[in-house]
Amino acid sequence: MIDPEWKFKSVDEDNVTQIAETFNLPRIIARVMSLRGIRSRNESRDFFYPDIQHLHDPFLMMDMDKAVDRILLAISNKKTILIFGDYDVDGTTSAAFLTLFFRSINVEAHYYIPSREKEGYGVSKQGIDYAKLIGADILITCDCGINAFDQIEYAKSLGIGVVVTDHHKAAEKIPDCIAVVNPNRLDCDYPFKGLCGAGVAFKLALAVADKISIDQDKVWMHADLVTLGIAADIVPMIDENRIISHFGLKQIRAGDNLGIRLLTETSKLNIERIGIGQITFWVTPKINAAGRLGDAARAVKLLSSSNPVQAAEIANDLNRENEKRKLITVNMENESLSMVENNSAFSSKNGIVLFKENWHAGVIGIVASRIKETYNKPTIIIGVEDTVGKGSCRSIHQLDMVQALDYCSSILGGYGGHPMAAGLTIDEENLDKSFTHKFSSEKTIKDNLDKINFNDQAKNDFLKGAKIAYETIITNFANGNLKNIKSLLDKKVFDQFNEAIKDRKDKGYISNTTFIGINSASIKEHQTNNSILEVTVDFVSEIISCIKDKDNKILSGDPQKIKKVYDTWKFSKDTRSKNLNWLLIDTQT
Repeated sequence: MIDPEWKFKSVDEDNVTQIAETFNLPRIIARVMSLRGIRSRNESRDFFYPDIQHLHDPFLMMDMDKAVDRILLAISNKKTILIFGDYDVDGTTSAAFLTLFFRSINVEAHYYIPSREKEGYGVSKQGIDYAKLIGADILITCDCGINAFDQIEYAKSLGIGVVVTDHHKAAEKIPDCIAVVNPNRLDCDYPFKGLCGAGVAFKLALAVADKISIDQDKVWMHADLVTLGIAADIVPMIDENRIISHFGLKQIRAGDNLGIRLLTETSKLNIERIGIGQITFWVTPKINAAGRLGDAARAVKLLSSSNPVQAAEIANDLNRENEKRKLITVNMENESLSMVENNSAFSSKNGIVLFKENWHAGVIGIVASRIKETYNKPTIIIGVEDTVGKGSCRSIHQLDMVQALDYCSSILGGYGGHPMAAGLTIDEENLDKSFTHKFSSEKTIKDNLDKINFNDQAKNDFLKGAKIAYETIITNFANGNLKNIKSLLDKKVFDQFNEAIKDRKDKGYISNTTFIGINSASIKEHQTNNSILEVTVDFVSEIISCIKDKDNKILSGDPQKIKKVYDTWKFSKDTRSKNLNWLLIDTQT
C-alpha cells in the first residue's frame, strides 16, 4: 500500500491567543478562525458578513487602465469585441460573463472557445482568424494568454488589438499587447492574488462600468457565472472570492441563470440549498464535459441562453457526455495503471510519463491526477494524434511543474500552466527517449525537489507542519495513544515512547496533560545526506502537566500551573521516497 501525501495546515498560537482575547471566544473556535486567515475584527466582519464595498479597486491591477481605455475606444467607435475563453469551466464562464455584460450595455460582443483536440490550450490562430472574419476590432482573452507571444503577434499583424486577462503564473517577459491584466504578474501589486480567470474578468467589467458611470448591477447580475469559475478552479475562498461567491450563490439559489438551473436539475440537486461543494463536484464537471468530448462553446451558449428549449437540449447533452467521459476515464486510468505496474523501471524513476496513440485529450488531465495520487510522483499523460502529442501534467507539492518543464523546453513545442498543473505539446519523435528520460532525470526533478524543499518558503511550510506534528505527538503520547502517531515516528522513537507508556501503565501512573500552545519554533540546523534531509527544530511550548499514582496522589508536576517546556526534535525525510511524510527521529528535552 502506498502512503498518502499528507498536507498539514498549522496555526500561529500567538494569533490564536489574540483572536480568543479580542472576540472573547473559546480557544478551539479561535484556532478555527486563525486557520481560516481571520486575524482582526475587520477580517472577521468580511468573512462572516461579506460586503461589496470591501472589494479592492480594480484599477490597482497593473494595466487595467490601459485595457479599459482601449475597450471604451472600441465601444465609442461601435466596433465589435471578441471574447476568447479557454475551454475549461473557468474559461467558459469567463467568456459567458463578459459576453452577457457587454451585451447588457449594448456592445456587439461575440465569443470564441477553442477546440481542445484540434487547437489545444490557449489563444489559437483559428480563433484570431475568426476575429478577423467577424470584423472584431479587439480580442479579449479570458483565463489564458499570458504565454501567447506568437499568437498575439499574429493578431497584431491582422490589425486586431489584444487585451489579455489571465491569472496563471507569469514569467518576467509578458506579451507585447494593449494590456496584460493579471494579478500574478511579477510587477503587479494587486492586494489579492487568489482570483481565478472569471474573477479577473469580473474586475475588468467593474472597471469598465466605473469608467463610464453605469450601474454596477450590470456587472453583479451575472456574479453566479463568476461563482462557477471560482468553484471549479478551487481558489481560496477568502477575500474577493468569498464576497463574489456570497452574492453569486444567492443568484444560483434563486435560479436566475437558466443554464445553471437546468444543470442543477440534471444533477438532482436542491437548488435552493446548493453550496460551493455541490457546485464543484456535481455541476462544473458537466460544464467541463462540453470541452472534453466535444465543442466547449456549447457551455457558453448554455450559460448565456434565454431559450428554454435550446438550453434544455444542451444541458441534457452535457449530462450524457459527462457519463460517457466517466467511462472513458476509467478505461484510460486502468490502462495507465497497468503500464506502470508492468514496467519495473518506473519504480526507480523520479517522475512518470505515459503516452499512447489516440488517448482522448479531454480526459488526460483527470487520469494524470489519478496516477499522481496513486504513486505520489509528478505525472504527465500524453495523447498522440497525427504525430503531435498533447499532454497534461500534475505535480506533487514539492515540485513546481512549470519550472521542471523549463529544463525540457528545448524539445517541447509549447507548455505553460501552474506549479501543480500544466499542459504541453510535443512532437511524437521526441517522446520515446528524449522527453521521458529528460523529464524523469535527476536534474529535472530531484534537483528541483532538493532546491524547492528547503528554500525560504519551504522552511516556512515545514515549520507549520512541524508545529502540528509536535502538538499531535505530545498530546497523544500523554494520553498513551501511539496508534494515532505511529506514522509520524521513526521506529527507534516509537519503541522509546512505547516503552515509556508501558512503564507508566505497569506502575499504575496516570498522566494528566493539557497542551496550551507553542510559543516559538525555529530551525536549528538542517543537512542532507544523499537523499535524506534532516531538520532539527527548537520548540518552546507551554503545558499543564502532572503525574498521579493510582490513588490520585500527585507525584510530579502541578495541575494548576502552566509550565514552559524546551524541546529539540529532529525530523527526517527521504526526498526520493513515495512517502513524503516527515518522521521524528530524535528528541531532546
